[in-house]
Amino acid sequence: MIEPILLTAARVCTLEGQRVLTNASGFFFERDKRLFLVTSRHVVVDEPSKHFPDSLEIELHTDSANLAESTGFSIPLYRGGKSIWRQGQDTAGEIDVAVIEIERAALPAKTVYRAFTPAHLEVDARQIEVGSLLLVVGFPLGFHDTLHHMPVVRHAVIASSFGLRFQGEGYFLTDARTHRGTSGAPVVMRAPAGSAAKGDLPWQLLGVHSARLDVGTRDRKLDEALGLNCAWYADILMTLTEG
Repeated sequence: MIEPILLTAARVCTLEGQRVLTNASGFFFERDKRLFLVTSRHVVVDEPSKHFPDSLEIELHTDSANLAESTGFSIPLYRGGKSIWRQGQDTAGEIDVAVIEIERAALPAKTVYRAFTPAHLEVDARQIEVGSLLLVVGFPLGFHDTLHHMPVVRHAVIASSFGLRFQGEGYFLTDARTHRGTSGAPVVMRAPAGSAAKGDLPWQLLGVHSARLDVGTRDRKLDEALGLNCAWYADILMTLTEG
């Protein structure tokens, strides 16, 4: 039996035409019978690095009895010259989260996945303490179980006050060892006992992993990297999936 949390995540490749640009992570979110792929905004466009893909490809399982069976599923990023992903802003500026609606009718008939729902966003911030154990489910450097097409999980802990916008931005900090390719991964915490509304996914979706946080004054020869990361608060998904 595969743990359902592993089926929430999707390996993302960005493409320009037929040219593969980068690897990233993403996950599925379902609301009102609509299905979305969630990833980092900088995965779909990033002006500073001149990263301008025109499509994404994700890997989907197609046989619950044989997880070695999978297929690539292409998602265009533009239609009629206009971007089709949704992104948000708040008082501090752009939020590094993007969602793209997936046309269910276009999915393979036997697609195997699990999706988070609004129930997984129901969090009492007062009960989430600094140092609480988290998991980050993704594809660091594109690494994964290439036979069964599964993500890997890294441990993390909450490194700043949850519910308090770190430096006024819409994210909190995690302490974890992460790599490129983890951008867009779900950051989750085990749900309290009795959370029946979450079904076979007994997890709270707290954030969307964005990037490692560094200090501009760090001496790269003498000082190790901080090992801290930005995770954007996942409740932004309720805004981005409206309507």
